[in-house]
Amino acid sequence: MRRHGGTMFPESLSLSSMLVLFVAGIWAGTQNALAGGGSFITLPALILAGLDPKLANITSTMALFPGQITTGIAGRRLVTGAERLSFRALAMISLVGGVAGAALLVITPSSVFASMVPWLVLVATGIFAWSTFGRRRLGEAPAVPPPAWVSALIQSVIAVYSGFFGGGAGIITLAALTLARMPIRNAGGTKNVLVSLSNASAAVVFALSGTVAWSFALILGSGSILGGYLGARLLTVLPERVLRIGVIVIGLLLTVGLFVRG
Repeated sequence: MRRHGGTMFPESLSLSSMLVLFVAGIWAGTQNALAGGGSFITLPALILAGLDPKLANITSTMALFPGQITTGIAGRRLVTGAERLSFRALAMISLVGGVAGAALLVITPSSVFASMVPWLVLVATGIFAWSTFGRRRLGEAPAVPPPAWVSALIQSVIAVYSGFFGGGAGIITLAALTLARMPIRNAGGTKNVLVSLSNASAAVVFALSGTVAWSFALILGSGSILGGYLGARLLTVLPERVLRIGVIVIGLLLTVGLFVRG
């Protein structure tokens, strides 16, 4: 082990750890493309490989953002703006929020914020399920989209959260976009781009801070690029109902897993 800025870095990786990280990267990249929550695959894998939780969180973001960019590019034809907020505005908010969240993580312990994550994912999953099934089942008219400033505020909070911790940011973004009356398939593609922008800007901050376990990030990131491409392909061909149910199931499984871990 070597120390840098108070953080312990393992010197090397075993072959079995490399394999676990690569498979975890494929799984996380695919899951991020479909619904989000890939970091809840990569975080345990990185901790199991020998990283402390904060370093694992930073390294996870660094490793996953290339796969998220691949996913965003592969599904770019689905990208659109919300009904009252353009995609350009959403993208700028995501970039700035990612930087702010990453800077906050570098100087602040993440334990308190991490304890909120199970509740955030649970609420986001409930919002998504209600917005896509509940109102239609009750025979009500489609929801009126929130004002532009509300959508901008929601995306700002999500972007900061994505840069700071990131777990479940994709599913929360998906819930926010569907509440803004974006069609589910477009929301999935747009979510992938917005999350990748937040994480890419956060990754720049982390890289400059010197708090990344690069060998771990490289192996994990290679798998996430492959998984992100596979997930983007699935996003364009899965039936809409299957996609909706899949998002809710993934969200519930994430919530259960997080509460068990807590």
